[in-house]
This record gives sequence, structure tokens and C-alpha cells, in this order.
Amino acid sequence: MTSVALLFVLGTFGQETTSAIAPPMREVRGQMVISQELPKADFTFGRRLRFIGSQRVNLYGNAEAEQYLFAEVGPGGVVDRFCWLQFEHFLPTHNGTYDYAPKRTTEIGGLRFIYNVNTWPDYAALLTEDPASDGAAIGRLLKQHRLSLPDKAVHVRMFHLPSADHRTELMIIYGEALRRYPKVPVRQGGVELDTESPSSAQMFLDHVRKTLRVRSR
Repeated sequence: MTSVALLFVLGTFGQETTSAIAPPMREVRGQMVISQELPKADFTFGRRLRFIGSQRVNLYGNAEAEQYLFAEVGPGGVVDRFCWLQFEHFLPTHNGTYDYAPKRTTEIGGLRFIYNVNTWPDYAALLTEDPASDGAAIGRLLKQHRLSLPDKAVHVRMFHLPSADHRTELMIIYGEALRRYPKVPVRQGGVELDTESPSSAQMFLDHVRKTLRVRSR
């Protein structure tokens, strides 16, 4: 993994979990997550993905986030596909903002997202290597249900900034095990499919659109 890629990963996943925080602000109804603010939208998942759980995490004392996880489970409890929503905001005690270069953008349900598509040969280890990270929190949530993430995997990572001050964000991570895609490039350090295999990147972005329906309100 290059230093730039490592920083990008750690910037998202290097976050701390705590249980001494308020209840979630959003509601799950069957296959739908209903958000009343930031953004005001409904997120509906395909029926092959089942709701695994939700949790609220504190991010190093600087921000808080709500996580919602849906997954399709394969043999041995290993996740075949998953979709993880994370609604995040900086706390008043921290003056940070979310700032992403809009290199690639797409629109789903009236919401504009900045996105990237990458493959990894060791995704489960990458996501959970920092035990205080939000990725590790997702790993623990899966473990509670006797589930685990795949090793060789692709993810589509998407960011939407719903407020003008850029102090809140919606992150969506859609992932799939790569065992059904032997021709998709994957190697140590990760592969940026957007540049190395644009057709593969577009295929997985299309999978997101088929799996998750967004209706902004």
C-alpha cells in the first residue's frame, strides 16, 4: 500500500469506539434506514441483504458517527456482500471539516457523492488492524453475529456532504468478496480500479445502485 493510500484508509478507519454515548438518531424499518436530517433521506436495501445491526461510535473525541450494517452472508459465515452506512459529524469542541477532492462523483437518489473503488487482498485484516477504528467496530458487530469479512474483496467508498459548513458527512461503503470475479485485478497494497480497470469500477458502482435505493426528501 502506498503512503497516500494508507493515509486515505487510516483517515477513514482510524477512529475510536465508545459505548457511553446517546442512542441513534435514525430509524430502521425492515430493509429501510430512515434519516430525518443530514441528509433527510430514506435508504432501502435489496432483500438479499439482511440487517445486521447499528451502533454509535465516538471518533477520538472529535466526532461521532452512527453505523448501520446490512449484509448477505455466504458459506461459513463469511460475508459475500455488505453495505455500511455511516452518518458522521464533528463535535462542537472540534473545529474540523470534511474535505474530499471531487475527483470522481456520482448521483444516487438526488444526493451527490464523491467516490472511489478499490480491491484488497487482505480486506478483513486491513479494516480491523486498528482495534480502535470504525472498521474494527464493524468487525466486532459482525463477530457478535458469528460473521466475518472476506479477505480478498472490493469496496466502493462514497462520501456525501449534506451541510454547507462541511462538518457532517454520510459515508457509504459497499463491499463484495472477489471469489466470483477472478479477472478483477487485486494485489498487495490495493488496486485503484477507477484508473486500472475502469470497466470493473463501473460494474461495482452499478452493483451499489442495484443494491441500495436512496430517496432524498
